[in-house]
Amino acid sequence: MAITPVVHAIRALERMVECGELLFAHAVHGAMAGPSTGSLRSPALRVRIEDFVTWANAEAARHRVPGEVIPPDPHGAVGTRRFRRTLAWHVARRPGGLVALAIQYGHLRTALVSEGYAARSRDGIHELIDIETVRAVADTVADLNDDLQSGGGLSGPAARRAIKATARAPRFEGTVINATTARRLLANDDAMLYDNPQALLLCHYKREQALCHRTGVRDSPRLDHCMPGCGNIVRTDHHATSLRDRADTLDRQATHVPQPISERLRDHADRLRGIADTHDRTRITLKDPTP
Repeated sequence: MAITPVVHAIRALERMVECGELLFAHAVHGAMAGPSTGSLRSPALRVRIEDFVTWANAEAARHRVPGEVIPPDPHGAVGTRRFRRTLAWHVARRPGGLVALAIQYGHLRTALVSEGYAARSRDGIHELIDIETVRAVADTVADLNDDLQSGGGLSGPAARRAIKATARAPRFEGTVINATTARRLLANDDAMLYDNPQALLLCHYKREQALCHRTGVRDSPRLDHCMPGCGNIVRTDHHATSLRDRADTLDRQATHVPQPISERLRDHADRLRGIADTHDRTRITLKDPTP
């Protein structure tokens, strides 16, 4: 399992090396550093990362987007360790990203075991996953709280529960989220609100109501298995807008494909608009009484 940018990067590397060769073969990527065999070593990778930072900052300056500049690390060069943590932060915030993170970092056990990244025990990758999950939830709850304070509305079976959860959003502010804090918050269902941008919904996860797990109950949802009738679903006004935008995209695609596929695409578009219409009819706000 890998997120789209990773897939694109791997495909680009596959075009740069011979069939069956290592993706980071020294013979291809490290020729300037002298002859060697195998893959690039850590010193060469650190140089490449620093070169990338220089290139990215030059591009940001050329396009006049100072917000995209990569700031200097107060602890020195970026290096492979900080680079891996940056990747982990982004991967963990994608639907299914926690699974991808565990798989991809777990495959690097021989290289990372000394840094505690790849160990499957609680003091390894699981602690990183717990911390990044709670940070992602904190961002989601804070954004939703701001949206509700501005008059936004929610719909779905878990809408009222989500409104109550956002009332506790300030509890995350200024909190140092370490492994212990993360485990404590993850154990509190009322506090956990997961964003699923691919399904265009939020999940206020309750184990006993979840439909994403066919057997048994789990401590967290499977965001790649969201089910339409789940009692944990929450949708915002932004989701309703995105649903209609996606429906319009499907209608445009339907004009360029054979009829059977075109009909399925248009049926899907109609379902998405129906969900958006239901949101508009049933949405509740902070001003509505909460039982």
